[in-house]
Amino acid sequence: MAMRWIEALTGSLEQKKQYRHDRARIDGLPEPYGSAARAMHRYLLSTSGIVDGDIIIRMLTDLADLWEAAAVDSTPVHDIVGDDPADFADTFAKAYAAREWQDKERARFTQAIEDAERGTES
Repeated sequence: MAMRWIEALTGSLEQKKQYRHDRARIDGLPEPYGSAARAMHRYLLSTSGIVDGDIIIRMLTDLADLWEAAAVDSTPVHDIVGDDPADFADTFAKAYAAREWQDKERARFTQAIEDAERGTES
């Protein structure tokens, strides 16, 4: 009972453990992969717009997998991200996009317009 209450306030403890694990994997990468992975991690959390914790965790686990594989294979960072790293990261995030914060506002706006057309307010 108490665990459910705590998780309702703070989020899933399992997700937090997985996040810390994946973050440690990224922090343990050799350079230049570690710097690139940390930068992409920061960018994705700032710009992806993903709000579902399970999806964020899956995305960040895959991010750690990507950069670990690149480090093992000695793949040049530029070969991974290309000429436009932001576009690469945005495309990476789109593979995980499900429910974004903008979706809620789009639905709210659409409903307000429909209500206005009917002459009602919600």
